[in-house]
Amino acid sequence: MDSINSKSFISDNFLLQSKEAEILYHEYAKLVPIIDYHNHLSPKEIAENKPMGNITKAWLGGDHYKWRGMRANGITEDYISGNASLKDKFLRWAETVPKTLRNPLFHWTQLELKRYFNIDAVLQPNNASEIYEKANVVLADKTPADLLKQLNVEVVCTTDDPTDDLKYHQQIAKGDFFTKVYPTFRPDNLFFIGNENFNSYIEKLSNCVGFKIESYPALVKAIDLRIDFFHENGCKLSDYGISGAFSYIKFTTTEVHTIFNKYLNGETLSETEIQKYRSSLLLHLGKKYHEKNWVQQYHLGVIRNNNNRLQELVGTDAGCDSIADYPIIEGLSKFLNALDSTDQLAKTITYNLNPAQNEAFATMMGNFNTGGVAGKMQWGAAWWFLDQKDGIEKQIDVLSNMGLISKFIGMLTDSRSFLSFPRHEYFRRILCNIIADDINKGLVPRDLKFLGKMIQDICYYNAKNYFNF
Repeated sequence: MDSINSKSFISDNFLLQSKEAEILYHEYAKLVPIIDYHNHLSPKEIAENKPMGNITKAWLGGDHYKWRGMRANGITEDYISGNASLKDKFLRWAETVPKTLRNPLFHWTQLELKRYFNIDAVLQPNNASEIYEKANVVLADKTPADLLKQLNVEVVCTTDDPTDDLKYHQQIAKGDFFTKVYPTFRPDNLFFIGNENFNSYIEKLSNCVGFKIESYPALVKAIDLRIDFFHENGCKLSDYGISGAFSYIKFTTTEVHTIFNKYLNGETLSETEIQKYRSSLLLHLGKKYHEKNWVQQYHLGVIRNNNNRLQELVGTDAGCDSIADYPIIEGLSKFLNALDSTDQLAKTITYNLNPAQNEAFATMMGNFNTGGVAGKMQWGAAWWFLDQKDGIEKQIDVLSNMGLISKFIGMLTDSRSFLSFPRHEYFRRILCNIIADDINKGLVPRDLKFLGKMIQDICYYNAKNYFNF
């Protein structure tokens, strides 16, 4: 493979396979800013805005995509999540990169080297030390805010627990940042009633709101207070990411109060009781999101922490999650219908991890496009294991066939890394290539101005209008 000074693999027309694709990307898609409405970036790191310093920390720390690739390449855990030196970890990643050919990791790696460090070479053992040193020189002065501005990132929405004090978001809001940073309300921990950590979480929430939660109405009051607090601090989105089947079953208020009292008394809850509690919580939250004019997001179809030994060694988000085949659609239908029946269904985005359910998700969301809101119900971008070229193309094709691709709100990173934003470029190049291919096949009119405007809408303007940023 090429050395560090060789011709770039990431050319100006990377992934663009026709002149039309080149025009659509360079004259339209490339020009608009990035709105990254779902990620797991650290608001603390953004607020403190210290130089990143080291590419291993910025690139490999907590990136379970890369961890999985390294494990598949036979790298031992000490060089992945363990105690090996930062440089040694980087060198092991460099050993892995050439072996990731045809995996999205290969493209992402090269895009990130090019965009942030102007490095053209394919990372590999014979140039790893040189690239390591060159990247670290750049990162010695680059802060998170610098990296976000460099890629023209206008908005990022982090993922935050209801008990978060949002002090770092408040610091960012008062500072002179090019990028606007908003919190996202993610109440997953509220759903794990019956789990060993639920008691401590309810105690944490009690301390947060200043009163003891000794009944279900008290829990609801606490939740509402935290939603109000998030709203006051610029929050416009919620999220939900519970592993397992998505179910929504009928319940009564009396039943849910009794179920929560049983939990408080230390009694074991049945699976049906847990599902009734969760259904009540889902419905209440959904109505509150509508009241606040928030957008609600649902990440569905994952089976988490499959490898118990690895989870115990590394912790959660160790890189041992995968695609699931849980039943989802029927429960999703009942839930959305329950909110819509009282005209309290907020703008909604669903993401599915199982591509076998693409058409089911796309058509389900179309059932609830009501109220005169363009693109109200979104089947979201290809997510996690699917945010590669093939997965993105399939998501775009299915949405085009069964919905309105013109109203799609586009890509997100879902990442913990400040170096992940070239994924938006990756998506935009793929989108432009698809539309250009349609032109050349005679499937759409050869109107590059019209199509270029649609592409800019998908890449930026639709999201800007949808979230009211």
